[in-house]
Amino acid sequence: MTVTVTEPNAAERAGGSAAPPINSVEPADEPEMATTASLQLVFRNLRSSASGLSAREAARRLIIDGPNQITRRGKPQWPRELLAQFTAPLALLLIAAAVLAAISGSLPLAIAILAVILLNAVFAFFQERHAEHAVEALAAYLPAQARVLRDGEATNVPASTLVAGDVMLIDEGDRISADGRLVSGSVEVDLSTLTGESQPLTRTSGTGDTDADLLAAANMLFSGSACISGQAQAIVTATGMRTQIGRIAALSERVGSDSSPLEVQVKKVAKLIAIVSIVVAAAFLPLGLAAGLSTAAAISFAIGMLVANVPEGLLPTITLALAVGVQNLARRGAVVKRLSAVETLGSTTVICTDKTGTLTQNRMQVTDLWTASGAATCDDAGRIVWTPPTDHRLEPLGDLLVSTAVSCCTATIGRADSSESIEATGDPTEIALLRLAALSDRSAAKVSGDRRQTLFRFDPRLRLMSVVDRTGETGELWVKTKGAPEAVLPRCVTVALSASTSRALTEQDRNGLADAIGKYGHRGLRLIAVARRQIDAASSVPTERNLAEADLCLVGMVAMLDPPRPQARDAIARAHQAGIRLLVVTGDNGVTATEIARQVGIGTGPAGSATITGDELEAMTERQLDVLLRTPTEIIFARSSPEAKLRIADTLRSLGEVVAMTGDGVNDAPALRAADIGVAMGRSGTEVARQAATMVLTDDNFATIVDAVQEGRRIYDNVRKFILYIFAHAVPEIVPFMLFALSGGAIPLPLTVMQLLAIDLLTDTLPALALSREPAEPGTMSRAPRPPGEGVIRWSLLARAWGFLGVISAALVLCGFFLTLNQGGWHLHAATGSGTPLHHVYQQATTVAWLGIVACQIGTAMAARTDRASLRRTGLTSNPLLLGAIGIELALAAALVYLPWLHPVFGTAALHPGQLLVVLPFPLIVWGADEIRRAIQRQRHPADPPTFSPHRTGH
Repeated sequence: MTVTVTEPNAAERAGGSAAPPINSVEPADEPEMATTASLQLVFRNLRSSASGLSAREAARRLIIDGPNQITRRGKPQWPRELLAQFTAPLALLLIAAAVLAAISGSLPLAIAILAVILLNAVFAFFQERHAEHAVEALAAYLPAQARVLRDGEATNVPASTLVAGDVMLIDEGDRISADGRLVSGSVEVDLSTLTGESQPLTRTSGTGDTDADLLAAANMLFSGSACISGQAQAIVTATGMRTQIGRIAALSERVGSDSSPLEVQVKKVAKLIAIVSIVVAAAFLPLGLAAGLSTAAAISFAIGMLVANVPEGLLPTITLALAVGVQNLARRGAVVKRLSAVETLGSTTVICTDKTGTLTQNRMQVTDLWTASGAATCDDAGRIVWTPPTDHRLEPLGDLLVSTAVSCCTATIGRADSSESIEATGDPTEIALLRLAALSDRSAAKVSGDRRQTLFRFDPRLRLMSVVDRTGETGELWVKTKGAPEAVLPRCVTVALSASTSRALTEQDRNGLADAIGKYGHRGLRLIAVARRQIDAASSVPTERNLAEADLCLVGMVAMLDPPRPQARDAIARAHQAGIRLLVVTGDNGVTATEIARQVGIGTGPAGSATITGDELEAMTERQLDVLLRTPTEIIFARSSPEAKLRIADTLRSLGEVVAMTGDGVNDAPALRAADIGVAMGRSGTEVARQAATMVLTDDNFATIVDAVQEGRRIYDNVRKFILYIFAHAVPEIVPFMLFALSGGAIPLPLTVMQLLAIDLLTDTLPALALSREPAEPGTMSRAPRPPGEGVIRWSLLARAWGFLGVISAALVLCGFFLTLNQGGWHLHAATGSGTPLHHVYQQATTVAWLGIVACQIGTAMAARTDRASLRRTGLTSNPLLLGAIGIELALAAALVYLPWLHPVFGTAALHPGQLLVVLPFPLIVWGADEIRRAIQRQRHPADPPTFSPHRTGH
């Protein structure tokens, strides 16, 4: 017998009656009740309170209700996915070959081909399943978080652990993780994921309309929506599949995924190969008959042509390579949410980066205070040193400056025993102000007595934030404003001289302020201007922002330092080396942003830099912006709005650039979607930005973007490497069959179809897979980005595969075949069939030819490791997976040559040492020839240093 002990909840501890067991409460089945009932009734029905659940109660409910997740119904689709492998164009080609073999009476050959089809399908199926699981596993790198009240304390918990009765704390930029009823506050939410309406809607606490549709209820929030602005608390009424988005998901069980452009290209190539194979086989079949081949021999030839042309593992190998690349990026701090984005990363031509937190450390620290009566410097311990130190007005005025700035914050701070032990959440600028106040023990008493009446949130267009506080015992109303100096100063009419006196702000004062702003900016400091005004006792609390933020008194300015990241300068140098142009798009002051950009190396090249303010950008026509962005100059867009980011991204893309755009705020979401690669900040960014982005940086580090570009180039290069490898040995497979057909059978078939199947089944796939893991080639980040319209299979690749490596391999294979035959006494038209004196010699010759192809594969694999550089620079052992794959390939080849029971299956025969010596140099010849070709190429066409092209086409 199991006994369950239930801890009393908050209502019971307060003397309320015991609640019914949790199993008897199904709030999610009656959401309308939660909408229209009073809050007291909602709390009672959910057995919760305004202080939330206890951690133990939440854990119990999680066991009963299950995790807060959307589950895929009908997920086991593997029979259909496995069946799809048999209907792929290349699989159908092999099926046609099997049918031809059965018709011609070669039943064992038909069975062997069907076995190859089955094994290839199973192998491809498991590769794609592994790729799917690899991408799904990325969710662990970005666990969705929710802020709730547990045991009366605000805490972050995984969103999957939310349960009915939890009280969610919702702030601007949060992704709402469960359905809930608002308890307090007001928010604007984006319900487009549920309703398709892009216009934000306001949701406030209160009783809902009984006649309204649930999604239109003014007091309800829903999982999957986003908080655009405001703050609120909401009690969770439904989680998981019981939410509105869960019910929608349950109605649609068809889950599909788009193929990446690279996969689309390869599918087209596979179809082309299938068509060419059929045409060639059909064309040579009558030619073979006309040349004197028997019908069985002609059909065998057609089958060989079909089998030799089929690169069975091409598409699943590419899919797996992309998935593994995505996993590698995630381990390096860049979570890519789509496979198709990996190849796009490699062709990035412009990176539009924010400054704060990306190029800098996002650890703001107050360094200076400025007032009209004097200035001060601040150290790490919070000590403030005034200049001049004898002015008795300065310390009280400094207290007023800090307290006004701190009261105009939404960030929160915990204990402050030392600079390392401060716990704070919110905007880094506000945290720096709170940290200064806490460490210097200033303004705490003054701020604690403030009672906030109105909050005008930070507006990125206005670059301002204001509050209206009722202060002290007398309840005086004060407007307190902080923001960019350029935005605050025009709204000021007076300037504070002390904590209690002020005078009119003159033109001379404004000129002096401009000089001070310039001096701080040239030091790379960020400036916040702080102002206030008292509201007349007879006036009411202002509700309109433009009225509140008028006729202010400038209290002073706070200067902060956000030092550049140590890795930023090296990363930007690497980006420049790779031909990538950097643009800074920031809301910060132009002088400060330009100085930080200079410190990390942006705009220091021959093309120089330019600084464009938000107002200047807004005044530009589309044509003027096109002209500006066509120049190679690196531009700092200062005081930019989110709309400016979107405009810049759209313009760059229209000019043919491949754009990576960083962002972290709610308003950055449109620009992140518009860019080719939207990059969101995983630490400091909002959930809305992370949802809109293609890639999320878990470390908020610019260097990770450059690492991701390099990884994208590496993956794309590796795809081309194993395509080269697969295509190259098609020539030595096809040429022997063509020689047999064109000679009318006078020359025996140098390879049997079973031996071809052995190559495709046993020795082909593992090296190709290993090439997909090849490290980045030296010089990967020293070349210009590839044109985005460039296909993965170019004529230069085909010329190298078929016209160079393939021809050399075919010549070596045929030399080994004829040398073995001649040493055994063969001459033209001599019989080599079963029972003839030359049959064993013929089997040895085909074995030499087959082993020669395997040996040439090894040489091709080593040659394919680099496109331009010598293998000496890459390192012979830098890809241990390839060495292991070659070792397995050699072991399988030895088995086919020396295991007697395999000889009748594949038509092979044991070779003596002299015959092995013929094949032994093949890998070195193929590899060495390509090394010479690359050396000549490097000598004729030295690598030019890449430059960022002002205008690229083909996007």
